[in-house]
Amino acid sequence: MIFTLNPKKKISLSDVEKIVANDVKLEFSADAIKNIKACRAYLDKKQATQKEPIYGVNTGFGSLCNVIIPNNELQQLQENLVKSHACGMGDEVPQDAVKLMLLLKIQNFIYGKSAVSIDTANRFLFFYNNDILPVIYQQGSLGASGDLAPLAHLTLPLLGLGEVYYQGKKTSTESLYKKLKLSPIKLQSKEGLALLNGTQFMSAYGVWCVLKSNHLNKLADFIGALALDAFIGRIDPFSELIQNVRPHKGQIETAKAVKEYLKGSKITALKKEQVQDPYSFRCIPQVHGATKDVVRHVQEIMETEINSVTDNPTIFPEEDEIISGGNFHGQPLALGLDYLAMGIAELANISERRIFQLVSGIRKLPPFLSSKPGINSGMMITQYTAASIVSQNKQLCSPASVDSIVSSNGQEDHVSMGANAATKCYKVIENAYKVLAIEFMNAAQALEFRRPLKSSPHIEKTISEYRKKVAFIEHDKIMYAEINKTLSFIQNLTI
Repeated sequence: MIFTLNPKKKISLSDVEKIVANDVKLEFSADAIKNIKACRAYLDKKQATQKEPIYGVNTGFGSLCNVIIPNNELQQLQENLVKSHACGMGDEVPQDAVKLMLLLKIQNFIYGKSAVSIDTANRFLFFYNNDILPVIYQQGSLGASGDLAPLAHLTLPLLGLGEVYYQGKKTSTESLYKKLKLSPIKLQSKEGLALLNGTQFMSAYGVWCVLKSNHLNKLADFIGALALDAFIGRIDPFSELIQNVRPHKGQIETAKAVKEYLKGSKITALKKEQVQDPYSFRCIPQVHGATKDVVRHVQEIMETEINSVTDNPTIFPEEDEIISGGNFHGQPLALGLDYLAMGIAELANISERRIFQLVSGIRKLPPFLSSKPGINSGMMITQYTAASIVSQNKQLCSPASVDSIVSSNGQEDHVSMGANAATKCYKVIENAYKVLAIEFMNAAQALEFRRPLKSSPHIEKTISEYRKKVAFIEHDKIMYAEINKTLSFIQNLTI
């Protein structure tokens, strides 16, 4: 399968998800190729005829913007920029995020506003289509003058430098080029700056986070429904009447989803002894629904971003303008990712409370969901683990976007810290999966104590599949292995 990148057609997060999930190859449309070539030709002509310096083309960078660079040193200027800015530290960026960075950087080229050469654009396309993934590090970007450090590491392999993953193995770019008989790209004026400026580190993480958040929202509703039945909870709070008098879209969607998951449940149909359930069950529509609305808002931000030009200076050939602006500033992403992290953290927060209720020895469930409590601790410490993870999420939700540190001798005097917001959000989402896995494991365990009563056909079918991976826990066993199997199960669960 091939997906054609077309400047006249916006790319959606749904498109991105299908491209990545199905290992779709990319190609440039005729309009994209025309735009890329025309912009490069315009800049070459402008550079030859204009006497005034053009930032980033024949000047230094950042606070060195007033240093004029002679024509015979312009290529070296661009290569020096890439090498000097490759200052990444910390853990490696996950390869799925690196591949998204490549996709989004290529997408940035098709509008013909960056003046990269067609050779450079095609080399990035070759990297993407052949799973040549540069080694990039998570720390180093301030999220304002573009994601300079991580994008420098993304660019190093163009020059035959740095390291890449190829066929699952890390190797030097130099050795890979020899193997594939490739030559390094010779950067032309402005190209290094076009490659290093941009928000593709933040936006790649953001796209990943939104896509996973959409899945997490479905999982949370499904697992919440399972837990509700295992807890003999009331279905009344999910009535349309309640939602319609406070009609937040996410709330309505959540209540509808939970009722659908529980359709046909013999447990749901039971007459309940309790008048009310704890908030962690009763308020699932309000809490999960609010997160859905957060994700919807952040998805809109991300879809705007990935269809934008975010490097600098921006070139407008038809208008005969080269403008040094601030589209690389990551503030929209920083605020959105902080917001998203908080929304997803709440899915884990309320999930842990349901776990607590399930293991508390109430509603005719045994303490810690153990068949023989005392000699067996049962699910006791799974709740501790969930609580620990939820606490870490709360710490990770301290907003990055309210911070700023002056850089580049004061030229870059306000930064977004969007890269830190991105990596924090990524971790919060990973943590949320873990907590929901623990809830699923506990709810499935609790459901067995309700036999011979059955939940809905949908839930029972899912539990049947789950039991092929994780058995009912009759006697204490090493639990982390069971949690990890559960985590893998829900990560791959299609709701």
